[in-house]
Amino acid sequence: MRTSATWRIEDHALLGNTVSAALVRPDGAIDWACLPAFDSPAVFASLLGTDEHGLWRVGPAVYDGTLPSAADRRHYVGNSLVLRQEWDTADGCVSVTDFMPAPTVSDRADPRIYRIVEGISGEVRVASVFRPRPGYGATRPYFERSAHGAQRLLASADPDSYWLDGPQHTANVHGVCRADFTVRAGQIVVLSLTWAPAKRTAVPMPSDAFTELDATTEWWEQWAAGCIYEGPSRGAVVRSALTIKAMCDPGGGVVAAPTTSLPEQVGGERNWDYRFVWPRDSALAIATLLRLGQLDEARRWRDWVCDTINPERLQPVYRVNGDSDLDEEILTHLPGYENSRPVRIGNGAAGQLQLDVYGELADTLLLAEDAGLPPSPRCDALLLALADQLEQRWRRPDEGIWEIRGPARHFTHSKILAWVFFDRLVRLLVRRHQADQARLDHLRAVRDEIHTDVCTNGIDPQRGVFTQYYGGQDLDAALLLIPTLKFLPGDDKRVIATVEAIQRELATPDGLVHRYPTQERRGTNVDGLSGREGAFLPCAFWLADALAEIGRVSESRELLDRLLLLPSDLGLLAEEYGPVNRRQLGNYPQVFSTLALVDSCLAQRRAVSLPAQGRPAPARIGATPAPAVLTAAEV
Repeated sequence: MRTSATWRIEDHALLGNTVSAALVRPDGAIDWACLPAFDSPAVFASLLGTDEHGLWRVGPAVYDGTLPSAADRRHYVGNSLVLRQEWDTADGCVSVTDFMPAPTVSDRADPRIYRIVEGISGEVRVASVFRPRPGYGATRPYFERSAHGAQRLLASADPDSYWLDGPQHTANVHGVCRADFTVRAGQIVVLSLTWAPAKRTAVPMPSDAFTELDATTEWWEQWAAGCIYEGPSRGAVVRSALTIKAMCDPGGGVVAAPTTSLPEQVGGERNWDYRFVWPRDSALAIATLLRLGQLDEARRWRDWVCDTINPERLQPVYRVNGDSDLDEEILTHLPGYENSRPVRIGNGAAGQLQLDVYGELADTLLLAEDAGLPPSPRCDALLLALADQLEQRWRRPDEGIWEIRGPARHFTHSKILAWVFFDRLVRLLVRRHQADQARLDHLRAVRDEIHTDVCTNGIDPQRGVFTQYYGGQDLDAALLLIPTLKFLPGDDKRVIATVEAIQRELATPDGLVHRYPTQERRGTNVDGLSGREGAFLPCAFWLADALAEIGRVSESRELLDRLLLLPSDLGLLAEEYGPVNRRQLGNYPQVFSTLALVDSCLAQRRAVSLPAQGRPAPARIGATPAPAVLTAAEV
């Protein structure tokens, strides 16, 4: 058994109920949990600090300052988010099964975390160390014995209360509660933690843990059974789909990640709060689930979009409940993960202009209808109103998909996604029997104007490659999406040149891909930040897809095979990967990375199954270019 004072990001397991989430270390400590919602203040925040900032550990007891050891084995139970960890000790073997009860759309019960301790062999001394610190580790709660049972411990810090059930815990003067107990083979001890509003008169009562366990396992298993993918790497695809599902709030929003401020560069300033709903990321996540045969999430997401988005002010990011207030703050009392400061809550990107968001929304709304959702008059009205706004805005510089904190620019990817918006909107409207022909002709004209603009201004005339922004020379990995978005075909020489240049200049020898060039010195980076970052994981999957699009299918498959080795032992991915120290970086688990893995597996299956006569030949520079403006004959 190994011990460690610091756990890697990818060492953590995810618990979730689609409303809130927690992270569990291999030593049995929950060091991050936000209750009752994804964007609630964390009650355990030692992930971004020290044990003093809150954790709850259940595992073999240790004394005299000895570090707890990692579990010898761990896995999710079947296709679920029920985690089981096992420790082999000198005195026997013990397991801890952790889960959050299954969600229901109609009944949002108080969030609860169960921890079931089971003796497997011998006689093992177990400890529960409970150190809640609400308010992101800033507050020591008031502890008291509950009048509803001597073994119930109540930790209160207005406006929250936390009810701990299980063996009786004793609190010391430092606000640390501990229970020590022994389990023998076959013995079971149940602990649970329930959140409730501090001022609510009704006391949350514990339920039967094993009834909840069976129902939770069955709920996840039934959902996973609805995934229709049967190709290679199905286990990785289904596990990734479960992770995405865990971030799908019943109200329709899809959270980007359950954490804040896990660094993109250890010790650096690239630390952001991802516990919110980005229309872009959520649209891409829903599109992935649709390709897997899951429609319910798309239906709820479409309602969320229509309820939330004001077409005159399309924000890049919203709270889970649709609120638009995401003022960014710095928590100075937290030192950050491995001293990576600052720790931020909220997200200033909410005030940015990101033109690509329009395109991702329209693309997924079209896919949702293709998958079987009925047309929505509300959705049509929203898209038409967004079209009016985008027509006025697409010529403006913006902060782009990467949410730069530097000066706005005319990002080529943003303009391409503006084209995608009008292209997909036209495709949707031609299905409506009463579509306004004059309006359709106008939308086509705008679409074609954007296409011409991109092909004129987004190209480096010397190299014949698409550039990150108009008039620039740097590359951007987001341009790998050009053929998959059908902006240009994979055999276009500009596409081939761009893919090969990105592979040559932004990719590492292992095939990982940086988003764009970065330097250590502030003022030299397009994003306005100092320092470098890890390779952005979605970009590596985009490269695999792009290689297949330009006909290099075997090379694409080889790259994907390597990328499928990157997820943790539990199948989880963060936002980035450090090629030098070989560790995951950024918020975790991240929906963007996870959906990119699934999409690449699906794309690879299509590429391999495509008949040879229908597959583009392996392409190199010199292929015949596509026309500057795509024909609209198909619509």
